[in-house]
Amino acid sequence: MSETPSKKPEKKARSSSLYEYDYEKSTVKLKNKKCPRCGATMAYHKAPVQRWTCGSCSYTDYVKSSKES
Repeated sequence: MSETPSKKPEKKARSSSLYEYDYEKSTVKLKNKKCPRCGATMAYHKAPVQRWTCGSCSYTDYVKSSKES
């Protein structure tokens, strides 16, 4: 009677969450930044420190907060 752990279904990124659509001008714009090192799409993380991170090459760009001025 061994139970197999249930796997969580993978969340797939939806195009509506990755792109901004402008139907009047017929343009599509990527919401996230592109990695300057490899060109992949970067992810934005809020905690514990605000930063942009590339999942492909591990490049990290830290966001400067306005409090540190």
